[in-house]
Amino acid sequence: MATQNSNSSKEEKGITRRNFLRAGIWTTLAVLAVETVGATIASMWPKAQSSAAGAKVRVGKATGFPIGSVTFFPEGKFFLAHVDSGFLAMSHVCTHLGCIVPWVADEKSEDKLAEKGRFNCPCHGGIYDRYGLVKAGPPLRPLDLYPITLNGDQLVVDTGILIRRQVYEESQAVKV
Repeated sequence: MATQNSNSSKEEKGITRRNFLRAGIWTTLAVLAVETVGATIASMWPKAQSSAAGAKVRVGKATGFPIGSVTFFPEGKFFLAHVDSGFLAMSHVCTHLGCIVPWVADEKSEDKLAEKGRFNCPCHGGIYDRYGLVKAGPPLRPLDLYPITLNGDQLVVDTGILIRRQVYEESQAVKV
């Protein structure tokens, strides 16, 4: 009879520590499984474009950009460079492995238009000048271009057309 009393007293206590831990572990594993499946399914759908990529971007009057200037337009994800032969709209994507290439205004220039300023790819050390030409590192070709047109006195860049190039030619720059 003593055995029955001790069993009935354990049943009255409620859940045991072992059962509580077991339930907690299974609940945690179930939540992790649901999150993993949800993340996998979510990664299968493309994200909405939040930029003007593929659109025509008005960048302003040509007189607003002095020769040697390089200006980034985040809405179109391109750089506008005013070089001695005209304007170039260059992609901000490295031609080596697709890294984002920033313009570094304080670095020593790789061209004769100014003393400072060049593109430095942070991934593999690619260096480009104001014309988008490769000056050092692994990229094998210059930065890609977007076509520029004049609409009255306004420069308009079409980010829907990407122009791959192997060299720089003066005909690539839009004269104003």
